[in-house]
Amino acid sequence: MKIRNRLTLLFTGMIAALLLVFAWVVYISYSQDREEEYYKNLQQQAITKANLLLDAKISPEVLQLIYKNAGGSRSQEEVAVYDTAFHLLYHDAVDIDKVKETKQMIREIIEQRQIAFHEGPLQVVGFLFNHNGTPYIVTAAAQDEYGLGQLQHLFWTLVITFLVAVVFVFLAAQFFSHQALKPVSDMVDKVEEITATNLDLRLRGAEGKDEIAELAQTFNRMLDRLEQSFDAQKQFVSNISHELRTPLTAMMAELEITASRERPAEEYRQSMRHAITDAQRLVKLSNSLLDLAKASYDPTEINFREIRLDEVLMDARGDILQAHPEYKINVVFEEDTDDDDVVSVNGNEYLLKVAFINLLENGCKFSRPPETTVTVTWFKGHAILRFTDEGIGIAKEDLPHIFTPFYRGHNRPYADGNGIGLSLALKIIRLHKGNISVVSKPGSGTTFTLELPHI
Repeated sequence: MKIRNRLTLLFTGMIAALLLVFAWVVYISYSQDREEEYYKNLQQQAITKANLLLDAKISPEVLQLIYKNAGGSRSQEEVAVYDTAFHLLYHDAVDIDKVKETKQMIREIIEQRQIAFHEGPLQVVGFLFNHNGTPYIVTAAAQDEYGLGQLQHLFWTLVITFLVAVVFVFLAAQFFSHQALKPVSDMVDKVEEITATNLDLRLRGAEGKDEIAELAQTFNRMLDRLEQSFDAQKQFVSNISHELRTPLTAMMAELEITASRERPAEEYRQSMRHAITDAQRLVKLSNSLLDLAKASYDPTEINFREIRLDEVLMDARGDILQAHPEYKINVVFEEDTDDDDVVSVNGNEYLLKVAFINLLENGCKFSRPPETTVTVTWFKGHAILRFTDEGIGIAKEDLPHIFTPFYRGHNRPYADGNGIGLSLALKIIRLHKGNISVVSKPGSGTTFTLELPHI
């Protein structure tokens, strides 16, 4: 069910319940007031007739004739007068006798001085009446035809009014729910217009302070992130295509030239060495892309455990020195401690090793001689690693972009690379809830500082 219909039914139901309670209270209140008023009227009519009998000394036959000529309808009060010994002194119509008085009833009236009850559709009142010091028992019974008719009229008036009011409330609720949710409907229509080709569109109504404006602002922020993600994806694909095309084109050109005519064996070997170099570049690029994909996983899908940073760092150093014996990597511990926790983190060993290898290789590649130093220390809740080299440094205008995938700065001619290493290192460190910063001065070297929360 749509929210609009649900709000309409909820609002209508609430108002209908309130109207029903109101109508019920009015009806019950009127019914009780009518009944009490009619009991009083019955008692007054009975007292009048008893006074006529006892005070005015009007004969019972005359009073009975008056009663008989009144029509004998249910609305005509039937009065009876007894003494305390249950002797009937007067009765309007003994042959009709709407209420059968009993000794038990007379005793009850004497004890309670007044009683009132229903006898079918009739209302009956009985009370103790003193006349010149002598007590008498007077009863009166009749049906309040006029009052009951008014009560029934009130009932149907309330029913019809309630139904008409519910219909009007339902229509009003539909109108107001439509007006209240119109911004949401407009927002839905606008969102349906947004596709991958026009992610620059934004929702209107985000300038207000209400919940609808907050929803529009949330959607717009989400669209900002999607647009940035799509742009980054396009740029990523474009960069990958370029990085893959360059070595493949060089390899194909080298092989085609070599195969175009017979050549000496040395030229064939040289051509093969060039092809192997290009193939190695492709393998390295592929491995970097795979590592970048792993670092982009949801953290819940990556296996984390307690590891020692110094052990991971020494493994990374060993792998680099095995591949490049000419590199020199120094590892320095600023402080000695017996507490293993200060160099232990909750992380993924493979990914941290990839990040360390990229930073160590960068330091060596851009230094002459190829040398870098790693300083390990700790402060409060963080383990700190500083990767320092005395190489060519990074230009000031390149510093804001060095962590952008595939970005190559002014030092591109100095060493080969694909521009993925630093962006991959940043992803990995952030995945481990750490931080990475860089300080560099052209011609004086570069220092990358890693801060990782230790155990």
